[in-house]
Amino acid sequence: MQINPSDLAYSDVYKLLIGAIVPRPIAWVSSMDAEGKFNLAPYSFFTAVCPNPPLVVFCPNIRRLTGQPKDTLRNIECIGEYVINIVNEANASAMNMTSVEAPPEVDEFELVGLTPAPSVIVKPPRVAESPISLECKLHDIIKIGDGLGQGSMVIGQVVYFHIDDRVYIPNYKIDPDALQAIGRMGGASYCTTQDRFEMTRPPSLIKSE
Repeated sequence: MQINPSDLAYSDVYKLLIGAIVPRPIAWVSSMDAEGKFNLAPYSFFTAVCPNPPLVVFCPNIRRLTGQPKDTLRNIECIGEYVINIVNEANASAMNMTSVEAPPEVDEFELVGLTPAPSVIVKPPRVAESPISLECKLHDIIKIGDGLGQGSMVIGQVVYFHIDDRVYIPNYKIDPDALQAIGRMGGASYCTTQDRFEMTRPPSLIKSE
C-alpha cells in the first residue's frame, strides 16, 4: 500500500498518523483563563524537545465541532503558563473523562472530581493525583493554521518538577514500574508500559579530539 496524503481528507491522514506513531505519551495539561477558571485536557501529540533549557512541546488541534482553537491554547496565550501532568494507569479513566468537548466555563477538575494543587512558580494548578507534574512557562507557539485538521506547536520551558517520592530513583531517575505510565494508540486504544526490554546503545564511532 502506498498513499499520497494530498489525495486524502485530513481526517483519514489523522487516522494513519495516530495508528502509525505509537505509543504516544499523554500531556494532561492544566491551565487557567484570565478570570482564574481552571481547565484540564489531555493531548497525545506530546514530547520533550531538549534539556538545556528544558523544553517540552504539545500540539493542540482546532476543535472539530466548532472549528475554533482549544480552550487550553487560548488560556496559554493569555496567561503564558501551564502545567503538564503525567497520566498513569490509576488516572486513566479520569484523564479520558477530561477529554470531553465542553464549553470554556466548565472546570474539568470539578467535573471529574480531581484535586487542583497549588503550583510553586506558575499560576495554573497541577493535578494532585498525578505522579509527575511539570510547571511550564510558555517559550513559543508555532501556529500551523486555523482550519480543521490544523493546529499549533506549544513549546514550554519546564520551570519546576513535582515528582512523587514513590516513582523517584536517586540520581534523578524515574522508576517506570512505580510510575505505571500509559500511552495512546490509535482510536480509543491505550497501552501500558509494563512490558519492556533493554538494549545497550552501541559505542560511538566518532573519535574525540
